[in-house]
Amino acid sequence: MDETQPNTEPTAEPAKQMERRLEQIEKLLGPVLRPSKEALHAVGEVARPAWQQVSNIESRVPVTVAVAVAIALMALLPGRIANHPRWLFPGLASVLLIVVLVVNPMRVSARARRVRPLAFALLVVVSIGNAVSAGRLIADLVNATGIRTPETLLLTGAAIWTTNMIVFAVWYWEFDRGGPAARAMALQPNPDFLFPQMTSPEFAPPDWEPHFVDYLYVSFTNATAFSPTDVMPLARWTKLTMLGQSAVSLMTVALVIARAVNILK
Repeated sequence: MDETQPNTEPTAEPAKQMERRLEQIEKLLGPVLRPSKEALHAVGEVARPAWQQVSNIESRVPVTVAVAVAIALMALLPGRIANHPRWLFPGLASVLLIVVLVVNPMRVSARARRVRPLAFALLVVVSIGNAVSAGRLIADLVNATGIRTPETLLLTGAAIWTTNMIVFAVWYWEFDRGGPAARAMALQPNPDFLFPQMTSPEFAPPDWEPHFVDYLYVSFTNATAFSPTDVMPLARWTKLTMLGQSAVSLMTVALVIARAVNILK
């Protein structure tokens, strides 16, 4: 009787063939299953919000129009409140604005760094001129002298308040995250102003980033509410600047309205 039993142990040949087949499949599908470093970097760029990426350069047109309005309001102030000589601050500001437009007319480009000192000089001139006029108006209001008609008083106060609001909006625009050119190049990732679109990107367009109109809104709400509203200042300079704007706005509005009511009585 043959007691030899059949060999039931599995042969290693099928296992090796399967292993080689899996290696071949991995070589074919590896680039698809394992994304490259470039692909991972591209995914990371898409995941980042637009305001943290390199973006298109912002147009200077809204800023130019706003500054031109501020200069015009300065020139239209009554003689008692206007600076002396009357043409000094509006004229100097107009010349600086023209120079900035000639050098860098439409957009904030790489040449903006060359003209940025001129832009700062323009802002300083408008800021000083409006501050002097506001000081003259406040002094008249405290001493109960100067403008006697409530209509002229209210219009004068509104002109100074509007100019103040525009000037602070441009200051915010010029300094947030290093200025418009630095924001376009995404040089500073940490914002000085925290906009709602930054904390809730799901409610904002994918390409949203702050432009001048956003800073104009910040300045307007800070000048009317005398405090931040939906945009929070993060940097210390933003907090101090908004504090100063609120103080000036509060004094101007309160004194002008009180004086106008007193005249009407």
